[in-house]
Amino acid sequence: MTQLQSAEITGIVTEAGRLATELYVFPEIGARIAARLDEAHAQGRYRQAEDARTLGRLVTEDLQSVNGDRHLRLKFHPEPIPAEQEDGALLAELTRSADLSLGGVPRIERLAGGVALLKLAPILFPLDMAGEALNAALTLVARAEALILDLRECVGGHPYTTAHIGGHLFDEPTHLSSLYDRETDAEQQFWTPAMAPGPRFGGSKPLYVLISKATFSGGEALAYDLQQRGRAVVVGEASGGGANPRRGFTLHPHLEATIPTARSINPVSGANWEGTGVIPDTATDPARAHETAHRAALAEVARRGGDTPSASAEEARRILHGATEDGPAGADARL
Repeated sequence: MTQLQSAEITGIVTEAGRLATELYVFPEIGARIAARLDEAHAQGRYRQAEDARTLGRLVTEDLQSVNGDRHLRLKFHPEPIPAEQEDGALLAELTRSADLSLGGVPRIERLAGGVALLKLAPILFPLDMAGEALNAALTLVARAEALILDLRECVGGHPYTTAHIGGHLFDEPTHLSSLYDRETDAEQQFWTPAMAPGPRFGGSKPLYVLISKATFSGGEALAYDLQQRGRAVVVGEASGGGANPRRGFTLHPHLEATIPTARSINPVSGANWEGTGVIPDTATDPARAHETAHRAALAEVARRGGDTPSASAEEARRILHGATEDGPAGADARL
């Protein structure tokens, strides 16, 4: 990789500070961040950055030093990134990632007792990239007696995709979230759609959401919105704490400045999960969250007196209290 020249470093740091000042969702903090970058540059902090990776790390530390916003970054990309459009690096990365992750639906399983598990990762891709895969997965789990939504490795996503998923998990249009945008000084609301392509899982059957400290941004949004509406029980550990959506700007062929220009507002809490993370209803080791949620789902199905062939109340009781013909409670089968 080509060594960075002094003038290059100055230009990159200056532009990162300008973007923070003009676009960061909290103007006063943006100005403080820019001042921090100027001070660090004047003190020679960035002279040690002989390559783009090192500069990205140092500037990211300073961008996040004022208020800990993990969406604020000077992100290093090993492959050259597009310079001609805003968020060009993100779009290129999303396209590759969507192709490699089966549209963000890497796992679907039918667990014992008529419970389905749907894993969404690494992010909730824009619908024009992964809508078909997502719709197919949601249609497949719609018949389950209970659903476990695994977001433990979901690190981002698009608000329209969150609302689209919600359309399968509620019976009526529901206001999930709003975004306040600094540039427009306005809020945009996101509602679940009135119609869903294919059958819905619906708004009444048991729903559990798994999270971990790795869950971030759009993954957190889905968990938080479902939790605040009382639609899901969240299981695992507190998530990463990133609620300020970002825009991306190419400052170098391998460096992208990501600047949060908006903030999430939940219509129920009036707040969001920035800094604190989504707090689980049932705290447990995320490695065991799957098992914890499965047992809770079985108990709830039994309590409701499930009478379908796939998940009768008697079957659920047998699984809860020991092995069945299908094996222990954790046993599963591929759909």
